[in-house]
Amino acid sequence: MFEPPLTGFSYSFTDNGFYEVAYYRAGSNRECLVPTAQRPDCPKGIIQWQHGKYHKAANGSLILDPITVDGRQLMSDPCKDDNALYTRYHQQEIFKQYEVLSNPYDKATRLNLYGWDGAPMNPMYLAFKPPQMLPTQTLNPTSGSATGSAQSSSTGKSKRDLHLAGDEDGLVREALNRNTLRKDSTKADRLWWLGVGMTALGGVGYFCF
Repeated sequence: MFEPPLTGFSYSFTDNGFYEVAYYRAGSNRECLVPTAQRPDCPKGIIQWQHGKYHKAANGSLILDPITVDGRQLMSDPCKDDNALYTRYHQQEIFKQYEVLSNPYDKATRLNLYGWDGAPMNPMYLAFKPPQMLPTQTLNPTSGSATGSAQSSSTGKSKRDLHLAGDEDGLVREALNRNTLRKDSTKADRLWWLGVGMTALGGVGYFCF
């Protein structure tokens, strides 16, 4: 997982009950002694991705149950650590209601989601139909997971208003190899420099021979 150029979130839904969600948000670090605007090296970022199955409840709410072993989270906190923390993540989401309508200005299809407490989220606009998603079955099957099935978190309510400063929010996380991203990035850098070197040697050989 690598940070995209812009923050935001995206939800994808299929007609047969599968979904995929990705979040990327940034915030100031509460432990920094000066505002983030004066410390550009101190912003805190978080990326979350999960997928699973959704269903519509009788009261009109929308319930998203993630595949517990597939969700991932990348937490970046340069004030605490030079390396980002890569963990497993899963959290059931409950939306009190939703609306699919046509935007009155440009006629684009718009999705309005309202959190479990009724608070509206920023509207989303249809980008792809059918949606562009990873395979809907379990991507990382384990002995405790059923392939293709979604398992829900026991917390009951979604907590998208994340406390970026700590783990007191009760979300389920499991630390993975925190050096994975550093190793992948180093390998890419080496390949890039190797390509530059070969190009330079080719240029010298051309002019010499």
